[in-house]
Amino acid sequence: MLRTTSADPAIARLARTQQHLASSRQLRATGLAPSTTTHRCAPNGPWQRLLPGVVLLQTGAPDAHQRLLAAVLYGTTDLTALSGTTAVLTGESALALYGVPGATTRGATVLVSATRGLRNRSYVRVLRTSRWPPTLLVDGIPCVRPVRAASDFAAHERSPDRVRAILTATVQKTSCHPEDLRAELHASRALRNPAARTVLDDLRAGTRSMAEAQARDTLLRANLPHPLWNPTLLTPKGTFLARPDAYWPHAGVALEVDSEEYHLGITEYRTTLRRRLRLEAHGVDVISAFPALIRDHPQELVAAITTKLHQSKSRPNPPDLIIRPYL
Repeated sequence: MLRTTSADPAIARLARTQQHLASSRQLRATGLAPSTTTHRCAPNGPWQRLLPGVVLLQTGAPDAHQRLLAAVLYGTTDLTALSGTTAVLTGESALALYGVPGATTRGATVLVSATRGLRNRSYVRVLRTSRWPPTLLVDGIPCVRPVRAASDFAAHERSPDRVRAILTATVQKTSCHPEDLRAELHASRALRNPAARTVLDDLRAGTRSMAEAQARDTLLRANLPHPLWNPTLLTPKGTFLARPDAYWPHAGVALEVDSEEYHLGITEYRTTLRRRLRLEAHGVDVISAFPALIRDHPQELVAAITTKLHQSKSRPNPPDLIIRPYL
C-alpha cells in the first residue's frame, strides 16, 4: 500500500504538467525524502527510474513523448525543466516533433552548455554548445527551432542519403529559408560533412525535395541545360498558372515529379491533372516522373527531357509567360 506524504499534491501537479515525469531534484524540492523515492521506484512499486535522476511517475512503459521529455529532464539542472534554459531537445528527435517526414524518435539528442560534463546514457545523446539557441515548447517538450535541429542532425549523421532526405524535408515541411539553414550549418560546423554541402547546393538551386535533388543530380550528370527549380509561372495578365518542379524557359518544357506519398486519392489526382492541362493550354510541354523512376531508371528521364528539349527547337517562340524564380 502506498504511503501518502505532504509532498504528494505538489508531485501530482508535476505529473500533470510534465507528462508523469519528474527529476529527482524536483521531487526533493516538493519535500519528498529521497528514501521515499527509492521505495516507490522499487520493483512492483508505482514509479520507475527511466534515466539517472529522472523518475516516471507511473507503472508501464513510457510512450515516445515521455522518453523525449525524460531526456530533457536528464540534462536539466534547474527546477523549471520546461523553460529550456539548461537542456533542450535538438537533432532528429526534435525534427520528428515538428513533423518532418523521415525523422524518428528512436533516440533523443539533448543540447546542454559546453561547460557541462554530462554523459550519453541509454537512448540519450548529449551535445554541448557555447551558442545557446532560442527554444520553443513543442507538444510540451522544450525544443530548438527546426533550422538548429536540422543543423545539429547534419553535423553528426554519417549517412549522406539521410542527411539529404532530412534537410530537404525540413525546408519543405517547416518553411525555413535555405539561407537561414546555410547560416546555421556554418555556425555548427556541419558543412564539414560533404553531404550537408551537397544539400546546400541543391537548396540554393531551388530544389525542395529528395526526388527533385536526385533529378538535379541526373540532369547534371547528363550535362543537360539547367532548368529553373520551383519557379512561379503566371499568365501574361499576371494570373497564377502553376509552380512546376523544374522549368526550361527557352524551351517551354516543365518537369513534374509526382510523389506517391501525396497523390494517393482521386482529389489529388484530379488536381494534378488540371494543373497539367492548364500548363499544356498555355503551350508548356509537361514531362511527368515519379521518385522511383528518377532513382532507379534515370536514363529514361534523361531521354524524355532530351527529346522534349530537341522538339522545342522547332517552335517559333517559347510560351508567353511571366516567370518568377523561386527565392
